[in-house]
Amino acid sequence: MARAWQHPFLSVFRHFKVDEWKRSAKEGDVATVMDKTLKCTVYRVRGSVSASNYIQLPRTGTQSLGLTGRYLYVLFRPLPPRHFVIHLDVFTEDSQVIRVSFSSLFKEFKSTATWLQFPFICEAGTPRKDAAGVPPTGARWTCLQLDLHDLLLVYLNRRYGHLKSIRLCASLLVRNLYTSDLCFDPAVTAPEARRAKLPVTPMPREMAFPVPKGQSWHDRYVHIRFPSDSSKGVSTLGQKNGSLPEAGLSALCSTGSAALSSTAAFLGHVPRLLPHSAPFNKPTQDSMSPEVQMHDPAASCRVPSAPRPLPEISMSCERLEVSSVGGPSGRGQEPSAWAEATDKCVNSTNVHVSAHELAVVPVAPEDVAPHEPPCREQSGQQAALGKNRFQQRSFLPDPILRLKGVIGFGGHSTRWVRRPMRLLACALWTKDGAAVVYPCHAVIVMLHVDTRQQRFFLGHTDKVSALALDGSNSLLASAQARAPSMLRLWDFQTGACLSLFRSPVHVVCSLSFSDSGALLCGTGKDRHGRTVVVAWDTAQVGRGGEAVLLTKVHTDADIQAFKVAFFDETRMASCGRGGVRLWRLRRGGLRSCAVDLGEHHALEFTDLAFGQDLDSCTLYVCGRSGHILEIDHQHMAVQRARRLLPTQTPSGPLPKRQTFSSGPGIAISSLSVSQVTCAVGSEDGYLRLWPLDFSSVLLEAEHEGPISSVCVSPDGLRVLSTTSSGHLGFLDVPSREYSVLMRSHTALVLALATKCRQEHLATVSQDHTVRVWDLVTLQQLYDFTSPKEAPRAVAFHPTQPTFFCGFSGGAVCSFSLEATEVLVEHRCHRGAVTGLATSPDGSFLFSSCSRGSLAQYDCAATQCRVLRVAANVVCQDSLMSPNALVVSGDSRLLAFVGPSKYTVTIMDTASLDELLRVDISALDGTSSRLDSAVAVCFGPAPPGHLLVSTSSNTVVVLDTTSGRMVRELSGVHPTACPSLALSRDGRFLLTAADRAIKVWDYLMQANLGCQVYIGHSEPVQAVAFSPNQQQLLSVGDAIFLWDILAPNERLPPGSVRGSPGAPPACEAGPGMRQLEDTVSGADGLPRWQVPVPSQASPPRLGPCAGLPEGGDGAFSVSDDEGPSEESHGPKGLRQASGSALLVKEADRVVDAACGAAGDSWGLSMPPHPCGQPSAQSPRRARAQPAAHPDSCEPFMSQGKASSLAKSVSSPPASSERLHLKAVVGYSGNGRANVVWRPDTGFFAYTCGRLVVVEDLHSGAQQHWLGHPEEISTLALSHDAQVLASASGHSSTASCGQIRLWEVPGGSCRQLISHRDPTVRALAFSPDDRLLITLGYDGDCTLALWSMSTYELLSSTRLPEPVHGVAFNPWHAGELACVGQGAITLWLLQQRGADVSLQVHRERIPEEVRAGKLTSLCYGAMPLLYCGSDTGQVCVWDTHACRCFLAWEADNSEIGVLLCSGVRLVSGSDSGRLRLWAVEAMLELRRKGSGARSSSVFMERELTLDGAIVSAVFHDSMDMGVAGSVAGTLWYINWAEGTSTHLISGHRSKVNEVAFSPSESHCATCSDDGSVRVWSLASMELVIQFQVLNQSCLCLAWSPPSCGRPEQQQVAAGYSDGTLRVFSISRTAMELKMRPHLAALTAIAFSADGQTILSGDKDGLVAVSRLCTGMTLRVLSDQRGAPISTIQSTSKEDGDFGVEGTDLWLAASGDQRVSIWASDWPQGHCELMDWLSFPAPALMEAPGCPVPSLAAFCPWDGALLVCAGLGVHREVIFYSLRHKQVVEKIPLPFFAVSLSLSPGARLMAIGFAECVLRLVDCTSGAVQDFAGHNDSVRLCRFTPAGRLLFTAAHREILVWDVTGC
Repeated sequence: MARAWQHPFLSVFRHFKVDEWKRSAKEGDVATVMDKTLKCTVYRVRGSVSASNYIQLPRTGTQSLGLTGRYLYVLFRPLPPRHFVIHLDVFTEDSQVIRVSFSSLFKEFKSTATWLQFPFICEAGTPRKDAAGVPPTGARWTCLQLDLHDLLLVYLNRRYGHLKSIRLCASLLVRNLYTSDLCFDPAVTAPEARRAKLPVTPMPREMAFPVPKGQSWHDRYVHIRFPSDSSKGVSTLGQKNGSLPEAGLSALCSTGSAALSSTAAFLGHVPRLLPHSAPFNKPTQDSMSPEVQMHDPAASCRVPSAPRPLPEISMSCERLEVSSVGGPSGRGQEPSAWAEATDKCVNSTNVHVSAHELAVVPVAPEDVAPHEPPCREQSGQQAALGKNRFQQRSFLPDPILRLKGVIGFGGHSTRWVRRPMRLLACALWTKDGAAVVYPCHAVIVMLHVDTRQQRFFLGHTDKVSALALDGSNSLLASAQARAPSMLRLWDFQTGACLSLFRSPVHVVCSLSFSDSGALLCGTGKDRHGRTVVVAWDTAQVGRGGEAVLLTKVHTDADIQAFKVAFFDETRMASCGRGGVRLWRLRRGGLRSCAVDLGEHHALEFTDLAFGQDLDSCTLYVCGRSGHILEIDHQHMAVQRARRLLPTQTPSGPLPKRQTFSSGPGIAISSLSVSQVTCAVGSEDGYLRLWPLDFSSVLLEAEHEGPISSVCVSPDGLRVLSTTSSGHLGFLDVPSREYSVLMRSHTALVLALATKCRQEHLATVSQDHTVRVWDLVTLQQLYDFTSPKEAPRAVAFHPTQPTFFCGFSGGAVCSFSLEATEVLVEHRCHRGAVTGLATSPDGSFLFSSCSRGSLAQYDCAATQCRVLRVAANVVCQDSLMSPNALVVSGDSRLLAFVGPSKYTVTIMDTASLDELLRVDISALDGTSSRLDSAVAVCFGPAPPGHLLVSTSSNTVVVLDTTSGRMVRELSGVHPTACPSLALSRDGRFLLTAADRAIKVWDYLMQANLGCQVYIGHSEPVQAVAFSPNQQQLLSVGDAIFLWDILAPNERLPPGSVRGSPGAPPACEAGPGMRQLEDTVSGADGLPRWQVPVPSQASPPRLGPCAGLPEGGDGAFSVSDDEGPSEESHGPKGLRQASGSALLVKEADRVVDAACGAAGDSWGLSMPPHPCGQPSAQSPRRARAQPAAHPDSCEPFMSQGKASSLAKSVSSPPASSERLHLKAVVGYSGNGRANVVWRPDTGFFAYTCGRLVVVEDLHSGAQQHWLGHPEEISTLALSHDAQVLASASGHSSTASCGQIRLWEVPGGSCRQLISHRDPTVRALAFSPDDRLLITLGYDGDCTLALWSMSTYELLSSTRLPEPVHGVAFNPWHAGELACVGQGAITLWLLQQRGADVSLQVHRERIPEEVRAGKLTSLCYGAMPLLYCGSDTGQVCVWDTHACRCFLAWEADNSEIGVLLCSGVRLVSGSDSGRLRLWAVEAMLELRRKGSGARSSSVFMERELTLDGAIVSAVFHDSMDMGVAGSVAGTLWYINWAEGTSTHLISGHRSKVNEVAFSPSESHCATCSDDGSVRVWSLASMELVIQFQVLNQSCLCLAWSPPSCGRPEQQQVAAGYSDGTLRVFSISRTAMELKMRPHLAALTAIAFSADGQTILSGDKDGLVAVSRLCTGMTLRVLSDQRGAPISTIQSTSKEDGDFGVEGTDLWLAASGDQRVSIWASDWPQGHCELMDWLSFPAPALMEAPGCPVPSLAAFCPWDGALLVCAGLGVHREVIFYSLRHKQVVEKIPLPFFAVSLSLSPGARLMAIGFAECVLRLVDCTSGAVQDFAGHNDSVRLCRFTPAGRLLFTAAHREILVWDVTGC
């Protein structure tokens, strides 16, 4: 919205006083002239060169106009015969400057992240082909109306901020510029609008063009509105006089006879490749074109267009038939393959308007921010025309891909230009030395060296040729190779492109920043090959300004390296062939002087570096001869010259020491200097680190290829190196270790293959290598080189650790990954191998070659053998394609292109019998050209389809049985598509051609939608889905790994969405079950499923008519869909009227009669339970769906093997040593156990027995304790003053407990006992005077309580289970219950103090096909929504007691329903949370078939990590909180379509917690197989490592002595006997070994962190070495009982009379403890002591033995503390020196967990009785604490003893320890 001073409009020329030229600038031929048409003074800008003749506002580039109006009105006229250009610089909300240009000079639309170029065509009559775009002689004045908001949003997905600057370039006349937030209609004056009552905003008088009396505005002028669909000002006109209504006009055509001299239109935003015209009766749709108005709007014939994400244009007029061009959808065409069509309006002017149909907008990787396109509905006029021409389906989510990782390294280099071009192999350190920045062709990557995480700078369209980073890491500069070279300046911290500009240098070779970032220098070559040095001022770039060119100079000197001095940004140095030059920037000019090198003047220098010491004046220069010169740059003299010699001489066999002296030297390619060392990289592959005096080599590292660049980190501790062979790594100086960061192919990658059961990727390249990569870590695993023959194709064996590779010489080799060798080589082909494929069952391998032969191999055995070779079967002249040979998913069919390129053949894989041959060229009988096949791909089976990519840029879908064409996708790419892939579930289709990747929503049967992604700098060679179908891969110049952002959809086994046997996924009208009208005889067959989130026309419901006279509760419907739905699956059940119920089920007469009472309430319950019908309709007996894995009952109290202690000695609050600080976890067992009030910020949920109240802003928690058992549900009063919580019975009480809490103070106001053992649901009445409680199934009681007296007012024992209860928000005396087979409505009647409940019960119509209703919520009065166990949502009219609508909202039980206004949220056991638009419900209830709208529309869908058990939303339903059975609370934002973790706990029992030495983080492990790392400061989840189908039973964090803090590791033991070591800094698994055959139960690091001790349930203790992963020894002294504890500590060597520095113990379940002394580096391990105790006679909990607990005493290393040993309940202190028990502490129960505080003499003990005891070992004082809901089987103090962690089952409590 514009500021007040800019409203309603602003005259730009007047405000900035253009006539004074103080705040604006003019250049060239700019003058004021009198225009005869407008009769006023205008500005004329003319000249032969547009860039030299212009008007600019404001005067300088550092200033800004600051205009915020949404619309910009440009009043101008082109001047023939010259072109004109208009530049707009626009600021976005994220401070990005975008240039938008319009010109008649442009031939096609071009788009980058910071520049949009729109072509402007001016035509008069028949267009002139020789001067397209040139304004005709009679060019007219034009009002160009630009919607800046929509323009940025549509094309760049950015939000408009303000207008920064404007430049109007020759040749044109301009009257003025205006900005406004209003959409004006220039053709309508204010009097006309008032007189005709037109709903438009007329153009203000100041802005209007004069129109002579009696003439039409459109006869004299042109109005262009762009983007066309963004104009909201024009609304429906002429409806009263019978003309067709309009909605968002795209274009208007004149129907009069006035002459028209010109037509202006924008071309589409991509090149036209099809210049021929389509037939005139085809409409044109152009989402890039502006709107052209050519007649009076009040008398126009207009064609409406529906809102869509991309605006479209459609030209139409009277007597024109409107249909689709180029396919069924405007979005089905390639952006660069437009079909041009011309529509000729039938009038005297014979005017035609040219437009082009938009297919899709390419999505650059940097522009893939999530956004929600506007929904599209069919307008009334479209319905009247009987067509759905504008309907396009949004492809959600948008974007669907996100770049996750790039495997590759290198860009384009122009260094050493006398040599062939090679990859740019340079990399830079960041300021902190934690990350490196390097190019990967067109992508710039920042790689964190410890975590290996990548961040991308995306926007270049060609290979990057130079990089530079300023000293503060604020600005990153990059240049791309293709001339003219474009430069980008990036905000390094955010990755945003701040500036994009063209370099005056033809090709930029190098860039260098000054340390402050205010100066950028670049070198390169001009068009004539001369060396150029350029300097830019970049000081204002970070503040919204532009880079300013300071100077450009030519030099005859060769420059291979150029650096700006860090100590003085006015000084530079360069080196090259024949000399070294010093440069100086002074008075805006660059001057240089050559250094006198003496005898070294003829050397070729390659790199230079300034000395890093501020006092130093040394410049280091290296050369190809091996010389390193030290130059005093102040005195311009050579101080020293040294030369690097080979390591050995030809005559001497032994290597010699590296020296600098005379003799043949080693070519040095790069050097880098720190304050004390100099790193040198040479072409012999060695990286050498020297002291600055070069006396001797400190370190050297040999590489696999010549070193291209070296860079020392700012701290001097790491040296980065790159090689010409594609390696990137660094040398860690302190540890003397070399780490490889990235390996890369050095040439084009040709093909790829993925391993089905492992995350492995194999690639082949033109560099003659075959490489295998790990898709998780993106690291190279194997590398196979073939020097003689180039690999062409690759395929993995599905089950064996082998892969196959085909070569250019015809060989097919089998490689073993285990032995890393070639197993067998076959040479049955004479030509190059063109295709390679294995059958998914691993039985056969197939290969094809360029000579047409096809070979079949038996690969079931390790040594594959040739079975058959068929000649002249495969096409010989087809293009090289990774999809030339494919096998179906069921391993039965083989398909390929052949024998000719016009045919596709399908064979049997076992016999090679030909089953089908399809002639591709004959599929399109209307085409005059022969179509050939390029690539093939099988779809999932069923249905058994084969996709064929053809040379006509189409994809044909063939039936593999009959060969008939099922579908055709036209215009897929502008060129033939050589690679395509279909996802395993058939949801997504990938196609690749040239540099673009397209993702198609394959399930859309019509209006197929796609998204385009770019990023490769060379043509994409192959695409494929990853084995887990969660990512996709694309290869070409590099390997790109993309995340697929679409949620996984659960499908029935063997079914494929979109197949004939499956229900349609997205059609108009699916899923809505309308109930049959037996009165009218309608027989509609609604579908079963509701559509997935879509912006298409919403499904149509069968509207229900109003109640017939008599009001008997029956109703009728009229069918809108008819029998056309029969072919879509099972018949939909129909709703019957009351009379129909009487006919179908005689025993239900009583129910029907009860229901016929309408608004009357029955006095008693129905005579029989409605869960037991005696005569059920056959359709009623629908098979109930299988229980979902995550499905949950309303409340599932976790099975506990313990109960709460009857007496707990709680300490006084003032003397408590423990204070509960935080709770980690959420009880996913109950329902409705989370409450949230957005207006007050109150947020509470349950965790076990606790009510947790959390501040969502600070994360601070309050904990309300009082319940004896786990809390089942919560309810918050409407005034948010009272919170009710309910729990089950305990060992001390047989009834459930309800507590009422004061929300402001957190105190318990009242305690209520409920007769049911467990309370299922709670609800407050709308006036908060009453509380209703619902019992569980065992004793289901409905109880009503008074909130004033807390007395029981009424109690009703229900004869059947009830699953939910809710008060009517519109009537405090009404409530509803849902349960088995029926809905029950209750009416509260109060007579004095007596309260009675009257009930009315209505059976679920059998057409709903639901066994029970599981959830309910009230909507707008009088609607009640109910969810069922089968996924239906049915809508009830509570006034008429009838169900009038039902639809299938999910495929599993719906446990949560929430409604507010016209939006409904449903949550199911499948984990899906869906948002529905239900605004049509009230009108459907009242008018039935007469309703204007009969649509229910699913707006959004999110899939969470388990069944939805609880949810609460804001009244607007835009945001809310949802809880899942997995124990996770999610923040839901429907506007953004995101779900964010709020609370996350383990799903199963927590087994161990370990702490980092610095106490910054902790790690927990659980039976759910996860290891989670938490931040101790915020207790937020940071990292999670998940192992499927295993339990993680023990955990240990590496000690501080094992290395640097960034190398911390966590070791975890699992139930299958494996031990995994995870790196915290890299967030990756570093080691996996299996030292045990049984489950690991205990684990510990040695004191030095290099050895791991592990114990299993069989009593074995294994000792493993961390660095090698080998098990050194296995101790079996305690075999027979599980190891419960292993602990290790350090001791002095010789202490306790034994050798070794490690002291460790192992306790086993048979009451034995062994103490050992060891020295692991020396292989020494000695048993020091042995303790054995008799087992206790009685178990505290049957079946749960008391664990043996032992720990070294932290405050006395000679003491051992034990619990659970012996027959007594006590803790004993055992002296290792005296070999005897020195102290005993009695306990009330047997201990199940034990921990000792290192910070104070405190001991924490956990009991199975849910009690935690804290013992002060100094004073003997004890304190007991309650809070857990289960056995406290884990308690651990942090290393400093300030916090105590306790765990019971899956809940974790964090306690503050006082007095430490």
